[in-house]
Amino acid sequence: MGLFSFFSRDKKSELDKGLEKTRESVFARISKAIIGKSKVDDDVLDELEEILVSSDVGVETTLRIIERIQKRVARDKFLGTAELNDILRDEISALLQENNSGDGEDFDLPVDTKPYVIMVVGVNGVGKTTTIGKLAYNFKNAGKKVILGAADTFRAAAVDQIGIWAERAGVPLITQGMGADPASVAYDTLKSAVSQNADVVIIDTAGRLHNKINLMKELTKIRSVMQKIVPDAPHEVLLVLDASTGQNAIEQARQFTAATEVNALALTKLDGTAKGGVVIGISDQFKIPVKYIGVGEKMHDLQIFNRKTFVDSLFKA
Repeated sequence: MGLFSFFSRDKKSELDKGLEKTRESVFARISKAIIGKSKVDDDVLDELEEILVSSDVGVETTLRIIERIQKRVARDKFLGTAELNDILRDEISALLQENNSGDGEDFDLPVDTKPYVIMVVGVNGVGKTTTIGKLAYNFKNAGKKVILGAADTFRAAAVDQIGIWAERAGVPLITQGMGADPASVAYDTLKSAVSQNADVVIIDTAGRLHNKINLMKELTKIRSVMQKIVPDAPHEVLLVLDASTGQNAIEQARQFTAATEVNALALTKLDGTAKGGVVIGISDQFKIPVKYIGVGEKMHDLQIFNRKTFVDSLFKA
């Protein structure tokens, strides 16, 4: 119990540090906006709306949050500004809960699914390969047998990069090199995983959006070929997004959700941006759970997203 508590505190500390820029940029501004005001009125709500939109929560999600607060003001007749942070915390947490974001604690896998197959998608430069390496490391540390598949064969650098991360994580990598058929790589990876009784398979894919039709065809082919080995694969289609790009991350989410059936999100680079509000907006707009967040460069800096600790950290005094 003591050891578990130590690591829990350590993770919380890393999260607090990672969200520092967002907390200072956004939630400190809310405190300033209500100085000298005794109640939540239209002026306070207008300022709150402007702050949330400018923090990349997104217009639609911001309006939903403001509407919820207005209903509480109308219901309770009088709400003091001292209560605003608590109300905002409640409403953000509720939105995340509605989209099934943030229920996880550890790098667990469904007990009745083996191997558990994760297909990772996302444009180049968002931290996709880094996220795969960190996932592999954390699953291995949790006692799982992990195999990676280098199905991003469009760029030589992608194959080399995932090779470096596989070595760092200490897990095997299936690769056929640059120019190979991505579906063939995925097939070989799952075949190897089944023969080795692996717990989890993580398949990298090409990070291209310039032609959505070709992307869709490629991802569909990878999916259908994998199902010849594991009928219900992939169990998870994980879209990796760079939180620091704000609204651009939302546009990428729109493109990839149109191209394939994304059912989980990973938001990277939260430690380097004041745009952490994008986590709330993306989860709400696409109704896809945020599963992982990146708050640093180290292998253990990829965390399971937990909405309670995330919201607590955002509102930390």
